[in-house]
Amino acid sequence: MTPLAIILTMAAYFVVLFGISYWAGRKADNAGFFSGNKSSNWLLVAMSTIGAAISGVTYVSVPGMVGTSAFSYMQMVLGFTVGQFLIAYVLIPLYYKYNLTSIYEYLENRFGVSSYKTGAWLFFVSKMLGASVRLFVVGSVLQLLVFGPMGVPFWVNAVFTVLIVYLCTFKGGVKSVIWTDLLKTLCLVLSVALCIWYVLRSGVSIKGMCHSDMAQVFFFDDVNDGKYFWKQFLAGIFLVVATTGLDQDLMQRTLSCRNYRESQKNIIVGALLQIVVIGLFLVLGYTLYTYAATAGVDISALKGDDVFPYLATGSYFPMIVGVLFVVGFIASAYSAAGGALTALTTSFTVDILGRKQQDERTTRTRRWVHVVMAVLMAACIYVIWFLNDDSVIQTVYKVASYTYGPLLGMFCYGIFMRGPIRDRWIPLVAVLAPIITWVLDVNSAAWFGGYHFSHERLILNALLTFVGMLMLKKRE
Repeated sequence: MTPLAIILTMAAYFVVLFGISYWAGRKADNAGFFSGNKSSNWLLVAMSTIGAAISGVTYVSVPGMVGTSAFSYMQMVLGFTVGQFLIAYVLIPLYYKYNLTSIYEYLENRFGVSSYKTGAWLFFVSKMLGASVRLFVVGSVLQLLVFGPMGVPFWVNAVFTVLIVYLCTFKGGVKSVIWTDLLKTLCLVLSVALCIWYVLRSGVSIKGMCHSDMAQVFFFDDVNDGKYFWKQFLAGIFLVVATTGLDQDLMQRTLSCRNYRESQKNIIVGALLQIVVIGLFLVLGYTLYTYAATAGVDISALKGDDVFPYLATGSYFPMIVGVLFVVGFIASAYSAAGGALTALTTSFTVDILGRKQQDERTTRTRRWVHVVMAVLMAACIYVIWFLNDDSVIQTVYKVASYTYGPLLGMFCYGIFMRGPIRDRWIPLVAVLAPIITWVLDVNSAAWFGGYHFSHERLILNALLTFVGMLMLKKRE
């Protein structure tokens, strides 16, 4: 595809996106921005959550990983489903019981101000880093396909990328996010399904998929293997509880439902839909690799993340496949970023600045915070690009995963244990737990007979936080 064709595709998509955003947020006040006035339709929220949960990184990575990891990712997705049930029947009733605008207000009610502020700052660091990396991936693809050939510097690209996200959310907040995410989910699913159809039309068959090594789902052979079932499955449970159930971004739209029963239905239906959507991504990956092998296309030098973009935007399929790729990629990328920017604004305004009143002063504060969050996100994207090192991206993701461990430990302690704790020492526990986890992670191969940590470092991090809080328990 030429840069002009990509720009026209993006422009058409953004016209529709801005129209929906304006319509959804035209009458939104602070309550509408923060919680959607607690009036969102649960099925609408469930469908929009699919788009929010799948980022631009996922859009290109899941099909790309089939070449090296087969369908092993589905093991983690099954863990996601169990984790979603835990969120629906443990966390959701808790959040509605306290009528929370920000889920971290629970920590203040349960423990005190220090725990509350610690949870809010942990979320802030996690979401800012994670959202910036996801938008960096979007910016990198746009720089390669559009801005680079036009001679536009990357900093302009970063500003443009964040500006689009800001314009989609500055008025309506979560009300706009839910409706725009619905559009993005539909674009995402249609683009993947139609891409599969066009690849199959090129002569690829999926009749042998069930007997192919690339379609293997379950791995029980080697406990040290990153694809080992129980590592993937258990990690999926705890990851989704931490990064969804304890994430203001994804919970903010869930808490906009009218009551906790509808919110629970939203979570369960969304979990089941996610299995189907991820399954489509994996099938797409199988068809792309099979096509490359049968058509004699050499992709051996490509990274897994580059396979889908390379084949979709090349001359291997009809131009419509490239258009579908661009629409799906942009939809998935901006969906995750829009929710992240809204959640960061909400958490910083409500949790860190303490502006909880529904008045004009809060409105002014919220609008300025929204601008500052957008500027800070653009700056983070540019810094990641300036460092220009893939290891930096991986490090940022790992750091973000470490910050969710203390959140998981704090919420688990609050739910399953009784009695007060010495709240002022919580920040120390939240710092020490990730440090100890990092030391064990770095030395795991030498200390534990060649064992390598994967996503289970989150579980260890949460456990250390839980133990630290046990040590802070006040005697009756």
